[in-house]
Amino acid sequence: MTLREFQDFIRRKYYPTDSQRGTAGTFLWFVEEVGELASALAGKDPQSKEEEFADVLAWLCTLANINDVDLEKAIAKYTVHGVEGHK
Repeated sequence: MTLREFQDFIRRKYYPTDSQRGTAGTFLWFVEEVGELASALAGKDPQSKEEEFADVLAWLCTLANINDVDLEKAIAKYTVHGVEGHK
C-alpha cells in the first residue's frame, strides 16, 4: 500500500467524524498518539512500538485529510532530485 492509498483509506473510513472534530481537536488526538509513541520508544516491546507508529501515521493522515493536504505530494520536497540540506 502506498502512502496515498493509506491516506485515501483513512479518508474513506473516518472523514465524516474527523472533519466534524476539526483541526484543533484532531491535533490533540495526534499529540496524544505521539506521546504514546514516546512511551513505547522508551520501552522494550517491539509490538507496542509498531502499533504506536501506525497510530501516529493514521492520525497524521487524518490531519492532512481535513486540511486538504496530499501527503504524497507534500513529501516530494524530500524525494525530488535536487533537494539538498536540512531545515
